Order: sequence, then C-alpha cells, then structure tokens
Amino acid sequence: MQEKIEIQGKLLSHADVAAITRLIASNPGWSRYKLSRYLCEKWNWRNDKGEIKDIASRSLLRKLEKKGYIEQPPRSKRCPQRMKDRSNRLSQLPELSKVSRMSEALPVEIELVRAGSYNWELFSTLLARYHYLGYKGSVGEQVGYLVWDRGGAPLGCMLFGAAAWRVEARDRYIGWGEDERRANLKKIANNQRFLLLSSVYNLASYIISRVCRRIGGDFMNKYGHDIVLLETFVERDRFKGTCYQASNWQYVGETIGRSRNDRRNKLRVPIKQIYVYPLEKRFREELGVKEQGSGYKGIRV
Repeated sequence: MQEKIEIQGKLLSHADVAAITRLIASNPGWSRYKLSRYLCEKWNWRNDKGEIKDIASRSLLRKLEKKGYIEQPPRSKRCPQRMKDRSNRLSQLPELSKVSRMSEALPVEIELVRAGSYNWELFSTLLARYHYLGYKGSVGEQVGYLVWDRGGAPLGCMLFGAAAWRVEARDRYIGWGEDERRANLKKIANNQRFLLLSSVYNLASYIISRVCRRIGGDFMNKYGHDIVLLETFVERDRFKGTCYQASNWQYVGETIGRSRNDRRNKLRVPIKQIYVYPLEKRFREELGVKEQGSGYKGIRV
C-alpha cells in the first residue's frame, strides 16, 4: 500500500485506512450513512459554515472501496438523505422559451435554485434531457441557476461545482504549488454545465456575465467562503468557446486527452479547451501565490 493515498484532496495514511477498516469490523450493524457521518465528526470534516461534509465523506469511502482499500457495510434498503438519480424527475415540463431575438428575452431573470424545490427538479430535468452530457446529480459544493425569459418560460441552466483537482495549464497559469492548491482549491468553481434553449446572438455571453457578477456572493451565502476564480472545460471538437471569449474568459490551454482513471495511458477522451475567469484582481494572492506574475504565460499545454 502507498504511504499516502490522496482522494478528493484529502491525504490518508496507511494508519487512517487501517482505522477505517477496524471501525467497520467492530461495528457490523452500522450503515454506510452512519459510518460516513461518524468519520466526518472524528476528522472534523466540515465546510466553512460548520456543516459536516457527509456527501463528500460517502464519496471518499466509495472510492476507497473501489480501489480495494476497504470493504464498506452492505447497502441499506433505505438510507437517510441518500443521493438519488435526479435525471428526468419531472414527467411534464412547462412550455420552454421560444425567443428568437434578444428583445424577446429581456429582461432575463436568473434564479438561484435550491435543493428540494420544484425549480431544482426542473433544473435537473432540463439538464438531463437537453444537455449533451446529461445530468445525474453531483457531489460536493454546487450552485445552480435557472434562467427565465421575460415571459416566465425556462430559457436555460448554469451549474457550478467543485474545481478539477489538478489541471496542468490552469495550475501553471495560477502559479501555485501543491500546498497552495490543496489549501485554496475550494476558492475555484467549475462551470460544469451550461444549457441554453435558444441560439439568440449574444444571449449566452449576456447570461454568463450576469452570473459572474453574483456567483461570489451566492457561494459565500451558501458555503461561507469566497470564490475568486472560475474555470470551465470546452470540448474542442464540439464547441468553439465563443460565448466565454465574448464574456472575457481567458483561454489558458488544453487538456491532454487522458482520463484521470487511465492508469495505463490507453484511454483517449475528448480534448478540452480550458478557460478561466478571475473574479478578483488579486486572485493569485487569494489562492496562496506569494510571487505575483509567476503564472502561466502561454496558451498551450
């Protein structure tokens, strides 16, 4: 076994894994739910608002089991707050926006959706049905927006979640090291989904710009910490990234076409362009970079 196991930004030692194994063995009646919450309390694994990171803990345990380090308790038939597949939750959707000109869409309303609400189910269903990647829910911190046209019809969705753990071009652009990245990655949010149900010229960049102006406050209110940089990944062979360019996002490079699960360097995945958008002028300092101007200057990996 490795001396250290790094999962979801958390370093686990051999002793940590052995302690989890002993905990499972000595409490055969515990559910996965109880196990994950106990570990959160033991490790004091909480977000900046003091709430335990139960979902992240369960995800970490699943990954440890998948890698063969532990064997979790059997799944319960009913599990409190268990993650569900939220795709296609609504059998009937309201009439979608049919705008064909900017003047027909404005004023646009951008609503922060809240988990458990009807609008969250609508948001999830729209992404599942109409986004090319689909949507089955996500783990960790996330902020979602539902976009409405002036007539009150759904016009699109934007979803932001946890940043990618390690991206060479982005990390060189920031200029940080391993310790700074580990300590401050939570200050970056990833635009994981953007769905627009209309091809109106300039509408996408208009919505992106509106969201950029409010997302920092929304993350602070929900999770108790700042967001200073946004990132997104655009499939090079599918999209041109025009709406991000028009919204002043900066292209910093490309992925190398490999999956993080590709240990034998054989699996090829679509190459993606990497765009970032600083929410603060001194974002590098906020991300722990001591020497300004040391970021990545090129445009290719």
